[in-house]
Amino acid sequence: MSLRDAAETAVEQCLGLQPEESCVVVTDDKREEIGRAIYEAARDVSDATTMLQYPPGDQHGEEPPAPVAAAMADADVFVAPTTKSLSHTRARGAANDAGARGATLPGITADVFTTGLDADYETIEAHCEDVLAQVADATEVRVTTPLGTDITFEAGDRAWRDDTGIVREGGEFSNLPAGEVFVSPTDANGTYVVDGTMMPHGKLDDEELRFEVADGVVTEISDDRVREQVEAGSEEVGEDAYNLAELGIGTNVAVTELVGSVLLDEKAAGTVHIAIGDDAGIGGDTDAPLHLDGIIRDPTVYADGEEVELPQP
Repeated sequence: MSLRDAAETAVEQCLGLQPEESCVVVTDDKREEIGRAIYEAARDVSDATTMLQYPPGDQHGEEPPAPVAAAMADADVFVAPTTKSLSHTRARGAANDAGARGATLPGITADVFTTGLDADYETIEAHCEDVLAQVADATEVRVTTPLGTDITFEAGDRAWRDDTGIVREGGEFSNLPAGEVFVSPTDANGTYVVDGTMMPHGKLDDEELRFEVADGVVTEISDDRVREQVEAGSEEVGEDAYNLAELGIGTNVAVTELVGSVLLDEKAAGTVHIAIGDDAGIGGDTDAPLHLDGIIRDPTVYADGEEVELPQP
């Protein structure tokens, strides 16, 4: 699949851009090639298409320049292939609140773009609906693995959500590549062991990163580099940096192996990811300058004691 093919999938199948709609493509200096491919695909659908480019941010969740935020909120559709994630920014949330629908592609590379968009998103949507039906009403969800993960989550009054990649209504939002069911839990307790992908490491081959969680807060981090990121965030927001922010279940059956990209790997069917930090953009109430996902391979998931049937690639 070429960049052009992937861009057309994003613009036409996922976002459903129409000729009468306005579209803004937000990118940065390191992702210009992908941004331009999306711009050209969108321009061929709508004359009201623009592209805004700015220097890459320093960290995920950093707010874009004010003119970029304003353009996102003013458009019918926004697409954001950027080096650092705009998913958990107030700018993205404000754009959706204003009625724009859109997709962010944080840390996207050409390989991830062409691999993750080489998929039938209607099939992915069906897998999301199936998993969502199994977990949505559960009081408690438990995740275990042979490597020592054993952690329970409570959603409380927060709703489970799905990221299908199909974004057709005003105010809707998705990551691309897409394919997950997720929740920002109100409580979590136990241990989880990341053996898939986590930044700043990328794909883990022989390493295992262990995290202890109590009352919804990460209390121990075995890895120095991850701990340093969280400690840096805590200098700004205190204990909120240690918030257990997300439990996600991957549903993208087109992702057959982990490649070291969190954006793609967290969507891999049959995996689970758990995140630390900000959850305000996904139904929680914690604002933090980080959102660190760790992907876990070969999990078993239970909803109120019943094993959840996970999609497999």
